[in-house]
Amino acid sequence: MKLKFYITLFISLLSLTVAAQETTLVAKVSKNKLGVNQRLRIEFSINKQGGDDFSPPKFTNFKVVGGPSQSVSQSWVNGKVSFSQSYTYIIQPKKKGELTIGAASIKIGGKSIKSNPIKIIVLDAVTLPKDPNDPNYVAQQNIHLVAEVSKSKPYVGEGIYVEYRLYVSENINVYDTGVTEAPQYNGFWNQNIKINGFPVKMGKYNGENYRYIVLQKALLIPTKTGKLTIDPMKMDIVIGVPTGRADFFGNVITRNIKREFASAKKIINPKSLPLEGKPENFNGAVGDYKFDVTLSKDVLKANESSQIKVAVTGKGNLKLFELPEITTPVELEKYQPERKEKVRVRASGISGTVSDLYTVVPQYKGKYKIPNVSFSYFNPTEKKYHTITTDDFFVDVLEGKELKPVVDTNTIQKQNVIATGKNFRYIQTKSNFKTIKTSDFFKSNLFYILLLLPLIAIPIGIFIAKKNEARSNDIVGNKLRKANKLAKKYLSEAQKQLGEKEAFYEALERALHNYLKAKLGVETADISKEKITQILESKNIESNTINQFIEVLKHSDMARYSQITTTEMEAEFESAKQVIVELDKQL
Repeated sequence: MKLKFYITLFISLLSLTVAAQETTLVAKVSKNKLGVNQRLRIEFSINKQGGDDFSPPKFTNFKVVGGPSQSVSQSWVNGKVSFSQSYTYIIQPKKKGELTIGAASIKIGGKSIKSNPIKIIVLDAVTLPKDPNDPNYVAQQNIHLVAEVSKSKPYVGEGIYVEYRLYVSENINVYDTGVTEAPQYNGFWNQNIKINGFPVKMGKYNGENYRYIVLQKALLIPTKTGKLTIDPMKMDIVIGVPTGRADFFGNVITRNIKREFASAKKIINPKSLPLEGKPENFNGAVGDYKFDVTLSKDVLKANESSQIKVAVTGKGNLKLFELPEITTPVELEKYQPERKEKVRVRASGISGTVSDLYTVVPQYKGKYKIPNVSFSYFNPTEKKYHTITTDDFFVDVLEGKELKPVVDTNTIQKQNVIATGKNFRYIQTKSNFKTIKTSDFFKSNLFYILLLLPLIAIPIGIFIAKKNEARSNDIVGNKLRKANKLAKKYLSEAQKQLGEKEAFYEALERALHNYLKAKLGVETADISKEKITQILESKNIESNTINQFIEVLKHSDMARYSQITTTEMEAEFESAKQVIVELDKQL
């Protein structure tokens, strides 16, 4: 009896919950746009039991080729009841144009409920396979892998983003996905944007309703002009597609198939930065920035340090240009700056602050001037250049050694002779000599040491002279030593960042570009690797050396997004050092 009571109570609660819902009859179509020779599926679903006398629309201008098929679903989740009863038809348009499917109706409790009318756009006939119910054809029509680019004609250095979306219609189910080929971004500085999960969203594709997820998103900054290609993303997808047949209970039979999908190739045409109004100190900064130089102390003692901070804040290609360098008087000893970056990478671009921190130490007492600094950037929104110039700074050193004035020995200063009355005195004509006892120098050890010293020093001097002469004549060795010193200079920042993957490879890439800029007088950060190869070939650099240089550049670009150990970074550092040494020898 108790069991019967609980069952009755459960059914009553279920009926009350369903009855509390607002009754609606909803019409949905598989596509809103199709060819005159294609078919579409329309489904009428009601969310309440007890419906009878379902009346479909007249389907004027359409031919019913299948249906109606009925299905019923009911569930209880977390105390909430859901119910759905649907009537499905397969129809085909009879003519082209904008056609309307009228409203269907159903009676519930003596009340007639109507669905919404739906507009369908019918176009020219399209090529169809022999079997429109072929699962591969159905998959092709209902799944789309799309690459969407925010801007196709940016300026060089201006950030854009690419987003890969997978659109899936409501007619089929996706069971498994896997990327088989990731897109390549040749000619772009790029960084992937983190996506939190893969939430399913609703959207439109070609005017039709689809579910979609964002698979991948990346920020791209073009580094050269010309026609740049974003290669397709490819992936395998296991999907369940309807076969056009139904089982004994009227449920649609589906079939699982695995099929490869690929996004379309995208073409980006970056524009050159304008030459008109381009400042001489422009260093490749593109975006919207603020520039500031600050001094931690302007009053200090000798050998007491102060810090100068050079900072650029804003949004743009913050990681792709050098900050202006501070110039100080020789009396203020300046040390190599420490680079600090606090940036965020989002779909809207890179934003944050990049700064160089200089440490200066005065040597002498006095007041010293640190000249102003200028920073120039190009704003792609306003399409013009801006230059920001800071004020001069003065450092007052209160305590310390006095800086000796430089005396000009070539200037003769005339002085007046002052007569005191005692300028001339008598000459002494008598002396009082006394004998002083001294040791005999000619028999001392010092005498013999001094006597033999030239005989020892002459061969040593000859040996050192020959060594220096041989070193001077060793042209290859001198070039090698000079190149090693130069390589250490340019790679010093990268060496400091060993172990920090992102910072190390950025410093390494920057060092290679700065080296070519110093040696060749060109802004290599704004040109492609192919152009760098052409420039080096014109300088008669060996092909092996050029290939090694380009490989280090490529690896620096790609390694930031791979798992890299400190040992691999050290090997990459040595490769960069060797290629700079070899390039300098040949240049």
